Amino acid sequence: MSYAYDISVVVPLLNEAESLPELCAWIDRVMQAHQFDYELIMVDDGSRDNSWEVIQQLSQQYPTLRGIRFTRNYGKSAALHTGFKLCRGEVVITLDADLQDIPDEIPELYTMLKTQGYDMISGWKQKRQDPLSKTLPTKLFNYVTRLFSGIKLHDFNCGLKAYRAPVVQSIELYGEMHRYIPVLAKWAGFERIGEKKVQHQARKYGYTKFGLERFLYGFLDLLSITFVTRFRKRPMHFFGTMGVLSFMAGFVIACWLIAEQFFGWNAQVGKSLVTNRPLFYLALVAIIVGVQLFMAGFLGELLATHQHRQNDYLVAERLNLSDENTPKAKGNKGMDDY
Repeated sequence: MSYAYDISVVVPLLNEAESLPELCAWIDRVMQAHQFDYELIMVDDGSRDNSWEVIQQLSQQYPTLRGIRFTRNYGKSAALHTGFKLCRGEVVITLDADLQDIPDEIPELYTMLKTQGYDMISGWKQKRQDPLSKTLPTKLFNYVTRLFSGIKLHDFNCGLKAYRAPVVQSIELYGEMHRYIPVLAKWAGFERIGEKKVQHQARKYGYTKFGLERFLYGFLDLLSITFVTRFRKRPMHFFGTMGVLSFMAGFVIACWLIAEQFFGWNAQVGKSLVTNRPLFYLALVAIIVGVQLFMAGFLGELLATHQHRQNDYLVAERLNLSDENTPKAKGNKGMDDY
C-alpha cells in the first residue's frame, strides 16, 4: 500500500494558542532536517481561546497543516480518533501541544518503527517535569494497567507515541481510551509494542488540563475495555460461567438444608422448618440470579452470533485474492471531504 507521506503528526489541543507557533516551527525544522515528507494534523478540542485562529494563520505558512475544530470539548480520545481517520502517512506520530513533548524525538521513533519491526512505540517520560500531585497517581495508574493488560510499559499515557498506519486505522477511541491505546492495539493483534525513553519538559505556556477525576474515569474505562474485548464475541463464557457457579452454589446449599431438615443431621435445628432459615432464602436468590445470568449469556450469544455475519476481523495480508474489497490507501482529500 502506498502512502501520501512518510509521517503524519497528530496534535490534539485545548486552549494552547501560545504554544502552537513554536510547536509548528519546531516540528517543521525537524522534518526538514531529516528530509521527511510529512503532514501535520491539529485537532482543536473545543478551545475557548484563539487556538483555531492561530491554526488558520499557521496553515498559510505550513501548506501541509490540516485542522479540525470541534464545536465543543469532547476529550482527547475523540480528538485523536478524528485525527487518526485523516492520516495519510505511513507512520503516525502523536504528541501534545503544550511543548512538554519534544519533536526532536520523532526521527528516532520513525527509525525504530521502520527498522526494528515494531507496530507502535510508546514514549517513557522517565524524568517527569510535573508536580507530585500528577506523578504519583500516574505511577499507580501505570502499575494497575500493566497488571490488567500484561503489557510491560512504564508510561501508558505519554502523549508522544509512534504507530504504523494500520494500527491507528484499526482501533476505536472514546471516553478516556487514549490512555489505553497500547492495550487496544495488542487486543487488535498488534502485539509488537516497544518503548523509548523520551525527554520531558516543564510546561512553558498555559496551564495543565489534568484532573484527578480523569483517573477514576480511566480505571472505569480499563474495566470496560477489558470486559468488552475479551467477551464481546463470547458473552456466554462470562455470563454463563457466573450463572452456573451461582446456580450450583445455591442449589447445593438448598439441597443440604433440605436434607439436614429431613434426616435430622443437625440437632440444633430441631423441628424448625427449613423455610424459617435465612440461608435457605439466600440459596434461592443465588439460584434465581444464576438462571438470570445464564439467560443473559444465552441472549448475548444470540446477538453475537448475528453480528458475526458482519465480521470485523483484521486481515494482515492477502494472497491471490481479489483486491475488490481490499482497503485502499487514503488519497489526497480536502477538508471539505470530512
